[in-house]
Amino acid sequence: MKSLSLKKSRIKKILLREINLLKDKRGFLKAGLPRYNRLFGRDSLISAWELLDFDSNIARNTLKILSKYQGKKTKQGSEEEPGKILHEVKKFFPWNYYGSVDSTPLFLILFYFYFKATADEKFLKKHWVNVLSALNWIYNYGDRDGDLFLEYKRKTRIELFHQGWKDGFENHLKIAPPVAIVEAQGYQYLALVGIAQLAGEVFNDKKLKNSLNHRAESLKEKFNKKFWMKSKKYFALALDGQKKQRKAIASNPGHLLFTGICKKEKEKLVVRRLFQEDLWTPYGIRTHSALEPDFNPRSYHLGSIWPHDNWIIAQGLRRLGYKKEYHKVKTALFRAVEKFGFVPELYAVEKGKLVQYPGSCHPQAWASGALLSFLEDNY
Repeated sequence: MKSLSLKKSRIKKILLREINLLKDKRGFLKAGLPRYNRLFGRDSLISAWELLDFDSNIARNTLKILSKYQGKKTKQGSEEEPGKILHEVKKFFPWNYYGSVDSTPLFLILFYFYFKATADEKFLKKHWVNVLSALNWIYNYGDRDGDLFLEYKRKTRIELFHQGWKDGFENHLKIAPPVAIVEAQGYQYLALVGIAQLAGEVFNDKKLKNSLNHRAESLKEKFNKKFWMKSKKYFALALDGQKKQRKAIASNPGHLLFTGICKKEKEKLVVRRLFQEDLWTPYGIRTHSALEPDFNPRSYHLGSIWPHDNWIIAQGLRRLGYKKEYHKVKTALFRAVEKFGFVPELYAVEKGKLVQYPGSCHPQAWASGALLSFLEDNY
C-alpha cells in the first residue's frame, strides 16, 4: 500500500506541475505546449470540467473569459456568429477564430455542471444572457436547416474543414459537408436538458424549461433513429450533407454515454463495442477501429489514443454504473503514463506496444486534467 501511495504522490506532482505551466493569469487553462499556448474554447472547457471537483475556479474563470469573447456578429472570415463560442484566440491575426461546432454546447454544459457543483447563483445570473445567446446560436445557426442536428461547414478555404474535436484542415474523416458529427448531438442534448433544469430551478422560467425539454426529447428520438447503424449495432460517426451515415467505427459515440441521449437498449451495445479488440488496447480506447480501411495506429485521429477522449468516455461509464469498465480505462491510461513518465497529448499502440507520437504536445491541458481527475476520484 505504501509503494502505491508513493507512486500516486509522484504522479500527482507531475500533473500539478503540468497544470500550473498551462494556467493563464486570468485563471483558465491554455490548451497545450508548445503549439497551443493560448485560449481554446473546446480544450479549455473540457479541461475545466475535468478539474471541476479539484478547483471550481478554473471552470468559473473559463466561463467568464469565453463569455467575454462570445460571438456578437456574423463574420465569414472568422466564422463568428451571434452567441457562438470561439474555437481559439488567434495570435498575429486581426480576429479570433470561431470554427467549432461543439464549443457552444460544451459552454452550456459547463455552466450546468459548475452550478451543480457550486450553487453559484450570482455568477449564473450575471451570465444568463450569455447562456441565452448560446442557446440562440444552437437554434438559429448551429441548426440552419431545422432538422434538430448541429452541423458544420467551413466558410473559408484557409481554416478548418472538420470542426468537431477530431478537427483538421483536410477532409481526413471523409465526410461531405454540412457534417452532423455524432458527439455534438449528444452535447446538444445535455446542454438543452441541463439549461432547462437551471431555467426552472433558478429563474422559474417554465416556458423556457418546457421549450428546451421538448427540443431535447425530439432530438433524442430522431437521433436514435437516424444515427443508429442496425447492422453494426453502433452509432454512425456522422451524417453527411445528404443526411447519409458515415458508417465508420470510432471512439466518438463513446462521448454520448455521459449525455443521456442514447436510448437504454443502445447504451450497453455502445459500451460493449468500445471494448472489442479493434478499439480497445492495454493503454486505452483507440480513436478509430483497426478494422477500418483508413486505420493507422500512428494517425492523429484515425487510430491513435487520446487521454481526454478516454476520460470523457469513462464519465459516461461512471454515470451508467459500468464500474469495471471505468476502472479498466483508468488503469490503462495510468499504465501509459507510468511508461512515459509524463502525460502526452496522444500516443499510439502498435502491435501491442506503446509508441510515442511525434510532435505530441506536452503538457496538454485536457490530457493532464484527465489523469488528475482519475487520480482524485473515489469511484
